[in-house]
Amino acid sequence: MYCVSLSSWDRASFHVRKTETGFQMSALPHFTASVIGVLLSILGTALIGCARMPETTKTVYQDDRVVVKLETDFDGPPGTHTNSISMSKEHLTKLLRGYSVRLVARVPIRLFADDAPPRKLFRETELDVLVPVLRDALQQVGFRERIHFEVLSPGRNPYYWRDVTGGWVKVQDRYFHLQVDYFHVEQPVRKADAYDLNYPTPWTPGRSYLVYFEPARMYVTDPSLNESAVDLDLFKGGPSP
Repeated sequence: MYCVSLSSWDRASFHVRKTETGFQMSALPHFTASVIGVLLSILGTALIGCARMPETTKTVYQDDRVVVKLETDFDGPPGTHTNSISMSKEHLTKLLRGYSVRLVARVPIRLFADDAPPRKLFRETELDVLVPVLRDALQQVGFRERIHFEVLSPGRNPYYWRDVTGGWVKVQDRYFHLQVDYFHVEQPVRKADAYDLNYPTPWTPGRSYLVYFEPARMYVTDPSLNESAVDLDLFKGGPSP
């Protein structure tokens, strides 16, 4: 029997023994365990990377101006659920009018320039098309769902691009949650590339935004989800944003 030591493989020893058909090599148990450990780590990373994504359960409304869909919500911790609510058009318009956003910078912009002030999330024309459909969706949403929305307008080249403001909303107990994924971001109109139909033009990935609400005293932390949300009880009796 001959022993071969491979230091580049963490000094894993292999035993080589001569047989009638030639030489046979086998690894020591600790090397096999290390290989299995690496494979399990790769598998675990793959499973984490393939975490469940929201799935559309119902399209409430869709046209060239607005898209509203119900989708699965896997972010809610056990014991929490989405509430369906009925809100007047005026009440919902006033609520959405209070939101403003600012893009999270990838570099510390304070080193180079002053922070840009937050911008209103919705234009008045966007509220006109979004509010009626979103109001219907808030009445239809299920316990483990949230409402995905997109407000659309022509981009710089309307044939190829459109301007998108989108995200999702849900109501947990008395807290109104809103997340922004796109704020006036141009996205491709066509599902297929204009030059190669076999390769669709992908959407720009979602971005990170800081979300604000006025009056600020109504924008509190939902203790169940540990996320910022509008307290609807405070909002009902507060002044218009």
